[in-house]
Amino acid sequence: MKMLSVRCNSEDEKLIKHYAASKNKSVSEFLRELALERIEEEYDLKIVQEYLEKKEKGLKTYSADEVEKELGL
Repeated sequence: MKMLSVRCNSEDEKLIKHYAASKNKSVSEFLRELALERIEEEYDLKIVQEYLEKKEKGLKTYSADEVEKELGL
C-alpha cells in the first residue's frame, strides 16, 4: 500500500490522534476514510447539480407508474 504524508501543527496532530483513537481507528485509517468520504460527497453533489441543470432545461422524467404502463407491466 502506498503512503502519503500530511503536514500539520502539533495542536492539530494531537486533535487528530485523539479523535481517531476515540473512534478506535488509526490516524491513517481515519484520514483515509475522511478523504474518501469527502470525494464521494463532492461527486454526489456534482451529479445532483448536473441533474438539476438538465431538469431546468426541460429534461423529461417519468414516474414508476408511467414506465410500467409504457412497458406493459
